[in-house]
Amino acid sequence: MKVVAVRALRVLLVMLALAFCAYSVASQWDATVEAFRQMSWATLAGALAAGLAGLFVWMLGWREFLGGLGSPLPVRAIFRISGISQLGKYVPGKVWALVTQIEMTREHKVPPERSFGSTLLAVATSVACGLAVAAVTLPLTSAAARDRYWPLFLLAPVLLALLHPRVVTWCLGLMLKIIRRPALERPVSLGVTLKAVGWTVLGWVLFGVHTWLLCLAVGGDGTGLPFVAAGAYALAFVAGFLVFIAPGGIGAREAVLTVVLTPVLPAGAPVVVAIASRVLLTGADLINAGVALLLGRTTPDEAPDGGSDGSQDAGNEQPSKELVRGTQPTKERP
Repeated sequence: MKVVAVRALRVLLVMLALAFCAYSVASQWDATVEAFRQMSWATLAGALAAGLAGLFVWMLGWREFLGGLGSPLPVRAIFRISGISQLGKYVPGKVWALVTQIEMTREHKVPPERSFGSTLLAVATSVACGLAVAAVTLPLTSAAARDRYWPLFLLAPVLLALLHPRVVTWCLGLMLKIIRRPALERPVSLGVTLKAVGWTVLGWVLFGVHTWLLCLAVGGDGTGLPFVAAGAYALAFVAGFLVFIAPGGIGAREAVLTVVLTPVLPAGAPVVVAIASRVLLTGADLINAGVALLLGRTTPDEAPDGGSDGSQDAGNEQPSKELVRGTQPTKERP
């Protein structure tokens, strides 16, 4: 009954997330159509591809953390879990993606504390690296961003320092103790953290390409435009994340993106870019979820595809199988 209830809840969350996705697009349908008319299909396809690639490498960053905590999973399993669970971010509250992700990793015998810890680490890393990208690219290229959002830039080095394995291990241990869950069997290593940070920064670069292509399509130019585009999206994403109740950061993300891009784009163009980006990245999430559903359920005993340490431990290891079958057991000599 518990399994049936969990699957029914998962289906309900997916349907609710799809409803919010549909609403976010339908509520600005006319503006979306007008925005798409100003851009070529090649530009839209390129921006969508960059967004899909960014989501994929972020997924690999989460996989690094999960493997580093002792539960390496194959890419196919990670893609299915991430693709479906990320629809939960469109449901107000921001906790539904985490809840769905924890429940789906249970199918692969991953202890909840590892899934919880790896997801929190992935989120913290994306926010810290996002602020770092914005702090590096915007102060010298966008006076509007520098004057309005400078307190956030000061947080970037602090958040990056908090990703140190010793700090992370202490924080996760405290949180797990508060929610009365077992402590993690192993700490997060520096090597795993650096790999995850690398994937996350690559994701921010790809989302910067996504935004830059849209800016070019509406008349943006200049050698500093790629840096402004990358920093604008990073800052907008973090702002949307901080608005806890907004599904997918809707409203807050577009507002910040418009403010930062206004000085470098023609009049009215920043709004077009913000709307087009929202619709394309919502479409990217839906494409990932659709592909994940088509993949079907992955079996828990799949061999890990290049996990962080190439081995499994008691959290998700499978019973060893006999190498030779059909032989009679030998009798022990007296």
